[in-house]
Amino acid sequence: MYRYETHLHTVESSACATTPGSEYPAIFKSRGYDGIFITDHFFHGNTRPSRELPWPEYVDAYTRGYEEARKAGDAIGFKVFFGIEENFDGDEFLIYGVGKDFLLAHPEIPHWTREQMITWVHEAGGAVIQAHPFRDRPYIKMIHLYPENIEGIEGINTANSPNDNLAALCYALRYHLLIQAGSDTHHSKTIGDMNGGILCEEPILSSADYARRLRSGEKPFIFYPDAMFESMNSVLVQLPAEIRRDGRWESLSPEELQEWILNAGASADDLSGRPEEVVHRLVEQLCSRQTVRHPASR
Repeated sequence: MYRYETHLHTVESSACATTPGSEYPAIFKSRGYDGIFITDHFFHGNTRPSRELPWPEYVDAYTRGYEEARKAGDAIGFKVFFGIEENFDGDEFLIYGVGKDFLLAHPEIPHWTREQMITWVHEAGGAVIQAHPFRDRPYIKMIHLYPENIEGIEGINTANSPNDNLAALCYALRYHLLIQAGSDTHHSKTIGDMNGGILCEEPILSSADYARRLRSGEKPFIFYPDAMFESMNSVLVQLPAEIRRDGRWESLSPEELQEWILNAGASADDLSGRPEEVVHRLVEQLCSRQTVRHPASR
């Protein structure tokens, strides 16, 4: 099995990161990974390059973290792939399968909508995954769920709360969404036993190859630590939420959210014994295959 990190930020390109891209390949290789995706915060997110730069200069600055990581990876025979994390109203999307040429060809990106993003990425052969869809942070005023026309969601993000992750799994089950896992790493010191990611039977050859596989419906194995769920006793979504249905935004009532949780078997009663087993059952239903839960290194 081949092991990959799908969600990773560098200090060169993400304002909230602290680790240079060049440091990541050796660390992940030493922990038994076969590759990483660099997914720095893009134009509408917590990006480091100035948005006042001319577009080609912004793109050059934005891709610097990936390019440094790729150079370091090449030197030790370790795969580094390009990705993007874009933000709209607190809802963020991971983009795979496009590269620098795509960015340079779309100088109108600073004004794109979610719909345009998805259309342009798909036209280029890329794939879109909604990241941590139930993230609860002080800067997020509303949860925006977008199950339409994307390849799937980040069902488990090990940098987010167990509550946010279990809510995401219930949502994925309700809408039959493909899930992947990732660690959302911003700092090398957090790379350890609490990381998550994907496992593949065949090696990923490129970001475009991974996008093609996602678009074909291939479900990656995912790995995550049981320990992050062991103390859960309920699922609580506190932020107001809305969902995109048939091309329109609709309010998502607390009652409907609770129905998803109950139907998924993730109520307080279900979690009263071994909540990690509830999570594992949901993941197996979503992936329709065995999932690895203790993967920190090999």
